[in-house]
Amino acid sequence: MNKEDILSLSGMPPGNPSYPHGPYRFIDRQYFNIIYATDPEAIRNMVPEPLEPDGSGTVVYEWIAMPDSSGFGAYEESGIVIPCTLDGKAVNYTAMMFLNIEPPITAGREIWGFPKRWGEPSLRVEKDTLTGTLSYAGQRVAMGTMVYKHDTASDDPDECAGKLGKTAVNLKLIPCVTGGPRIAELVAFEMTDITVKGFWRGRARLHLVPHVNAPVADLPVRRIVEGQHIIADLSLPYGRVVHDYLA
Repeated sequence: MNKEDILSLSGMPPGNPSYPHGPYRFIDRQYFNIIYATDPEAIRNMVPEPLEPDGSGTVVYEWIAMPDSSGFGAYEESGIVIPCTLDGKAVNYTAMMFLNIEPPITAGREIWGFPKRWGEPSLRVEKDTLTGTLSYAGQRVAMGTMVYKHDTASDDPDECAGKLGKTAVNLKLIPCVTGGPRIAELVAFEMTDITVKGFWRGRARLHLVPHVNAPVADLPVRRIVEGQHIIADLSLPYGRVVHDYLA
């Protein structure tokens, strides 16, 4: 391979990259979000500067099922998102994520700095209940339940699309071969080309179990605010650097 060949590759490994060039399109992507109040000090300890918690004292535990995603296939993920501000603008900071397939784990970490690790998330409709679970190393660490399609959240799909299109921020850390940091940045992006197919709110419950390698319970549940169930088509584009810790 010459220099041009090398620089045209979408990623590693060079002979069989884990993912193609983006952007990436998701069809019938399904979200199960549980918004809950937690310990403000625990939030503060998890948010990197210059981000600031938004002051609500709430976070979002989410399950996402992706049956049709270009370049990645079919998979599920689960994790925690923290509402924050950056330079006075409302953003979502991704605190941790667990997935059950390699390509989006690799692409998510290498391109956007998503804090992705291997896990065993599941999002299913069990009888009359929307049910999300997460297991790690053979142990159940999270379970969420919500009434199934009881209340339509909004007659305006644009309202939901605005929520899905909110700026997301990740802490991207990639070490150098010398042992020091090579990349240490906050990166941002927005989902685009959003078509909302359904948006429901309803009663929900969430149970988190302490685990050293899946520390979702480090943001303990104090009070459930609401559950949200969303089905949409949308695209994940490339993003931008909003803060460079090495500059």
